[in-house]
Amino acid sequence: MGYLGEDIRKLGFGLMRLPEKDGKIDVEQVKVMVDKFLAAGFTYFDTAWAYAGSEDAIRQALVERYPRESFQLATKNAAWINCKTREEAIAQFETSLKQTGAGYFDFYLLHNLGEHRTKYFDDFDMWSFVKEKKAEGLIKHIGFSFHSTPEELDEILTKHPEAEFVQLQINYADWDLPAVQSRRCYETARKHGKPVVIMEPVKGGMLANPPESVQKLFKAAEPDMSVASWAIRFAADLEGVITVLSGMSNVEQMEDNLSYMKDFHGLTDEEKSVIKEAQEELKRMPLIPCTTCNYCAKVCPMEIGISGSFTAMNYLTLYNDLGAAQHQENWLVSGHGRKKASECIKCGKCEEVCPQHISIRDELVKASKALG
Repeated sequence: MGYLGEDIRKLGFGLMRLPEKDGKIDVEQVKVMVDKFLAAGFTYFDTAWAYAGSEDAIRQALVERYPRESFQLATKNAAWINCKTREEAIAQFETSLKQTGAGYFDFYLLHNLGEHRTKYFDDFDMWSFVKEKKAEGLIKHIGFSFHSTPEELDEILTKHPEAEFVQLQINYADWDLPAVQSRRCYETARKHGKPVVIMEPVKGGMLANPPESVQKLFKAAEPDMSVASWAIRFAADLEGVITVLSGMSNVEQMEDNLSYMKDFHGLTDEEKSVIKEAQEELKRMPLIPCTTCNYCAKVCPMEIGISGSFTAMNYLTLYNDLGAAQHQENWLVSGHGRKKASECIKCGKCEEVCPQHISIRDELVKASKALG
């Protein structure tokens, strides 16, 4: 029996990026993936009300085909999405029960706490709601997913000790990245005694294709192992981890993950050393040295999302993926009510307060040209 008294192995099936056919989730392929996953001894499935079609697909592929006690199902409540009343937020729970047909949820999460989103769960008193559902037997374990700072995580866990676990974005590339701070968030959860479910271990697939110099390190160490396997194993090796979610999108990804996780017993010292080399190699990449302190944001008269633009540019440098970089810019800049780099009037106030002495105006010009 593992954390929280549940028998869970270290690989979880994330259901956010399911395979599609003709623009819809390919339920038949999902069934094959579910069968392989369960046959290998793994049991944890993670979906969410906000993952379009996912809850319905997992009802067909899993819930209607296997005994309920043979798996654990997690889903999430996103009270900050189009909810104006507590009743609308609560309705998401009932919708999830209906769509999954699961009867109850082993793990129920308040979805993506942090920044402005936390207030919705507090205002709608969703913490009391999930505790009520746990008392009724409709939820076994209460937790939340989180994308923000370790300081805010510490505040939430101090205020809500009833949270039994936390779901965090953790991977070797983000371990000490200022924009994510995986390590410090992980350490904060452990300081509060909370076990962790890990999401984004392969960073949305980008660590399956990291910079060439990093790939060479991994291939030299273990030629027959996939590059993505290093990311999953790094996360699974951490203490206090319930499971590591992998958003598998096809049978081939499932088979690869199962090949090295079915008998996973931790990383060797040699493997840890290789990952450390990979992290050091990433640090040598020519990135904008922004620590997201956001002193610049406090003085910018145009309210430009400077740190968000720089994070997006660093994505572009690291992974050469324009779409991913633009997604980051949309989330971190426009999604937070800030203006894009092209709005800069070059007043220079930001550079006067930047502790890293970044040539912010020049970098914003580059960002505007590169990201569009």
